[in-house]
Amino acid sequence: MALTKEPVGVLLALLLCLLCACKPGISPQISEAATANALAAPWLSQLIQHLQEEKPANPPARIYRYTYNNQQVYYLTSRCCDIPSKVYDEQGNVLCEPDGGITGKGDGRCPDFAEQRKNETLIWEDKREY
Repeated sequence: MALTKEPVGVLLALLLCLLCACKPGISPQISEAATANALAAPWLSQLIQHLQEEKPANPPARIYRYTYNNQQVYYLTSRCCDIPSKVYDEQGNVLCEPDGGITGKGDGRCPDFAEQRKNETLIWEDKREY
């Protein structure tokens, strides 16, 4: 009888270790910082998922968090040349497109973004091959 209890105990301990190590629902491409932000801002998780469903961009898509005009904002880099980048507020509303477009200067709603942004934190980057 003692022989059957020992393997069962070992098996239960192993199962417990495996369960503790799992993080269900988290993509291996999403960093812990992105996961924390996505939990705080579900729209950000949806944006990242949408970007992962598209073809990889060249240069790769990245999302940074900054402080701009005394608020936390998220900056999605430009996918290419004339395509503008986007700055989102904490609720996922587009505040502006600071660069890109035909003129390369974005939509003009935040012309000082590059100079005034602070506290850069990389939230997510697409590491897939182009």
